[in-house]
Amino acid sequence: MSDARRVGWPLVDLCRSPGGPRERQLLMGEGVEVRSVRDGWASVRALRDGYRGFVPEAALTGGRVTHRVASRATHLYPAPDVKTRERALLSLGARLEVTGAAGAFAETPQGFVPRAHLRPLDAPETDPVAVAERLIGTPYLWGGNSSLGIDCSGLVQAGCLACALPCPGDSGPQAAALGTPLPEDAALQRGDLIFWRGHVAWVSDPGTLLHANAHHMAVAQEPIAEAIARIAAQGGGPVTARRRLVTPPRG
Repeated sequence: MSDARRVGWPLVDLCRSPGGPRERQLLMGEGVEVRSVRDGWASVRALRDGYRGFVPEAALTGGRVTHRVASRATHLYPAPDVKTRERALLSLGARLEVTGAAGAFAETPQGFVPRAHLRPLDAPETDPVAVAERLIGTPYLWGGNSSLGIDCSGLVQAGCLACALPCPGDSGPQAAALGTPLPEDAALQRGDLIFWRGHVAWVSDPGTLLHANAHHMAVAQEPIAEAIARIAAQGGGPVTARRRLVTPPRG
């Protein structure tokens, strides 16, 4: 058995085993390939990065998507009226099919979302760090991929996917796949990536990095030199790689 489906819940854990530990998370509208279903659990492969795991079968649906949530978060309403009680909170990166418009709202099969919070999938962003900066203050969550909680590799992937840059889900594969290597003495610039063993951070300017980390327990900015010294002192080791992204041309 193998068929393509989409996540129908606002957020779902991608588990190592049925009911087991979380490996990553999937957002509404993200595509998966269903490999098998047993006892209410679907074995899936995430189309965004090939990550494999298990999700409740009830979390999956069909349909298509046309837009993504470009704001930090948004609400899904049963009617195009901000005074109605919201149905769900959707994270940055969630995907929806827009079927119409109602004033300031976009209509979707699930309900209504403020149009200002959406961006067409065929209009990717150009600054992945700007996307990641929308999540400053988001609580750190190991394996997290949403504005409710996110980890270091989730923050990098969120920025990359919003800019139509393919990106693995974990920092190790990201260090091998993203961009080109930078010499240790190369001047850093916005959009570069710094890697440690099991950790990754965006460079937001030549002296500052942006990362989801367990020290601040949040997405935070930090002076690069201080972060390198602190991580080494805490047993995280030295920087293992510096990479420079090459963003796709915009036609």
